[in-house]
Amino acid sequence: MSEQMTGAQIMCEALIREGVEVMFGIPGGAIMPFYFAMWEYRDRLRHVLCRHEQGAGHAAEGYARSTGRIGVCIGTSGPGVTNLVTPIADAMMDSTPLLAICGQVGSHVLGKDAFQETDITGITMPITKHNYLVKDANELPYVFKEAIHIATTGRPGPVLIDITKDAMQKSIVPNWDVKLNLPGYKPTYQPNRKQIREALKLLLQAKKPLIIAGNGVIMSGAADELRHFAEKLRIPVITTLHGIGSFPEEHPLSIGMPGMHGWVHVNRAIQTCDVLFNIGGRFDDRVTGKASTFAPNAKVIHVDIDPSEIGKNVKVTVPIVGDARATLLALLEEMPAREELADLHSAASDWMEHIREMQDKHQGKQQYVNRADTLHMTLPPHDVYQKINQTLALRGNYRVVTDVGQHQMWAAQLMDWNAGPRTHITSGGAATMGFSVPASLGVAIAHPDETIWVICGDGGFQMTNQEMATIHQEGIKNIKVAIINNGYLGMVRQWQELFENKRYSGTPLSGPDFAKLAEAYHWKGITVEHSDQVQAAIDEAYATDGPVLIDFRVEREVNVFPMVPQNASIGDMITVDPQAS
Repeated sequence: MSEQMTGAQIMCEALIREGVEVMFGIPGGAIMPFYFAMWEYRDRLRHVLCRHEQGAGHAAEGYARSTGRIGVCIGTSGPGVTNLVTPIADAMMDSTPLLAICGQVGSHVLGKDAFQETDITGITMPITKHNYLVKDANELPYVFKEAIHIATTGRPGPVLIDITKDAMQKSIVPNWDVKLNLPGYKPTYQPNRKQIREALKLLLQAKKPLIIAGNGVIMSGAADELRHFAEKLRIPVITTLHGIGSFPEEHPLSIGMPGMHGWVHVNRAIQTCDVLFNIGGRFDDRVTGKASTFAPNAKVIHVDIDPSEIGKNVKVTVPIVGDARATLLALLEEMPAREELADLHSAASDWMEHIREMQDKHQGKQQYVNRADTLHMTLPPHDVYQKINQTLALRGNYRVVTDVGQHQMWAAQLMDWNAGPRTHITSGGAATMGFSVPASLGVAIAHPDETIWVICGDGGFQMTNQEMATIHQEGIKNIKVAIINNGYLGMVRQWQELFENKRYSGTPLSGPDFAKLAEAYHWKGITVEHSDQVQAAIDEAYATDGPVLIDFRVEREVNVFPMVPQNASIGDMITVDPQAS
């Protein structure tokens, strides 16, 4: 191109050149030139007008998490961009490729407390992979190319571009012949072969090995390689909360989720294993419990594309920096012949048998039952999950987005995750209440032919439910919302019950009639108060050609078990059955 373009037009062109198709945002004063230019590109760049910038950021996260492509969100200067801080932090914690485009006041008034001026690059420096303040339109072609490259490569994450209004308005002849120059940024994808052989040697010698699969397996597209590797060595596989979907739970080597609300047999297997192979997980404290007591008998192999994560929380015997898929392929290449694995398979059978014995002993006792000290005993939450789980398995072609709280842990525990990678989407590291409804917007746009189920609590739902208006305005019909409504901030209330003598300070929660609220937003609204109404409500949601909200008014004081108390070892779990603790 040799003709002049405004900086705002260059922004649109740069996004198209990088394959961006959809953006989520809200216009305002400083970003208006971008929106003016956007009109010319409306056939190639879809803009979704959200009702709050936090919703725009979470929608972009949902799009990115479900596709592996970059999600794009937009805010104007001042409160617009500060409203993006929460999803940016969420994306940083969960390694989500996100591009935040922000308008800034004119360069001639920068630093003078101009109307809606905010130092967003300073604010977000700790929670972005990188950020930019652009005051010259000539920089835009390179900055956008570099920003998206950084956000989507290595360990993915959020990148922010703050652009002054005059840079968007200035007309120049853009130079598109730009080449990346990042001498200090060279992610390591291929693992060191010496480390690969050392890791394999440990695994071949192990009597009680375990694999922990994290989000890195999903992000690298390594689900098939993980399954082949586990099958060859017959190693039991644990999936973290963000690793759900990386390994089918129906597989005979799958044993479940670890950590604070993981299963007793999984945590006890970790505490007794002799080699622990973590691929694509970061040993989060919700997995390890008290880190000094975690896997005390194990030699640890840790695979992560981010070298700063290795050894940060857990002492590692064999560190491997590299991409999860590339690492698994290298391990498979180094694998000995099948006949050399016979003795290993015999030991593996004994180890798996031991784990299944623990599972039979403890997991069957973890049913969520009605509590005698509660008056409202008509709808236990586990009845809702049982019916949703059965229906999803029967119908298929779905993705599930969960919010944060008790309902999130019940979903992870009680549903069978066999639909593959990127079908379970939640907020993990930041644990952002209000994530699910706007995130489902991004997921639904990316996957219009699938049914997107949202499972959220009445607390998180009320933080961002205004995005229901966005969903209606965009004509999105494939979202179904299940509110697990217990009238509390449930997870906080659980801690208050168990550790603070039932001092329910700030946790009893009121709300509107959610079904009527749904109807006000032009959705179908359904209220369920009894177990025998659950299946009919789910069937009606599927039969409705449009978005549906089901208000499941569950028993109020049901707790998530098992659980590991704060600063305790994962071997010290509180369970429904005291004898299992």
